Amino acid sequence: ARALGDPTRHELFRYVADADRPVGVAELTDHLGLHHNAIRQHLAKLVEAGLLSESTAPPVGRGRPRLVYSLSPSTESRWGVTGPYERLSLLLAEIIRSGDTPVEVGRRAGRAGSDATARQQDPVQGLVDTMERHGFEPAATRRGDRVDIVLQSCPFESTALADPDTVCGLHLGLAYGAADALGGLVIDELVPRDPRRGGCRLRCHVEGER
Repeated sequence: ARALGDPTRHELFRYVADADRPVGVAELTDHLGLHHNAIRQHLAKLVEAGLLSESTAPPVGRGRPRLVYSLSPSTESRWGVTGPYERLSLLLAEIIRSGDTPVEVGRRAGRAGSDATARQQDPVQGLVDTMERHGFEPAATRRGDRVDIVLQSCPFESTALADPDTVCGLHLGLAYGAADALGGLVIDELVPRDPRRGGCRLRCHVEGER
């Protein structure tokens, strides 16, 4: 694409594609060391070219909601990247092929996708890191053995609106699988919210502390 002919735009595109989660202007400004107005101009070109998608992050406190950028679904399998909706399509295909539930398929994917080094770290932080890699913006609150992880954005917003049971089941399964791989953490439930606003909540507890 012509939009990727500019070296700065190409670097922006690769950073967003590799981030595997929505990325804001401030993060891109820090990464490239350019003025935020220049970053916005490059992002506008990438959005116009259909390479990136622009959306509004869930509000946090007062002030205007910030804009975030992610890989456009039409870009997946091109330019050497795999986007979130292609990964979702593979999981949905596995549900159809195997006849297993979304939770079961998600659990296998969560186990397979866990970093081998994650077992050596705090399981709560390990789960936060795993969910972040899957495109969420997780924030953990811990009170004794109880842990709440708020998923502040949904990487499959439009699909979750159309079929929340399937998408939320996959997400719960991913958390189960990651917890299995990490050890020491039990997922109690996923409390869903409107995916347009974010804020789904994983309720967990640290194993052996109850």
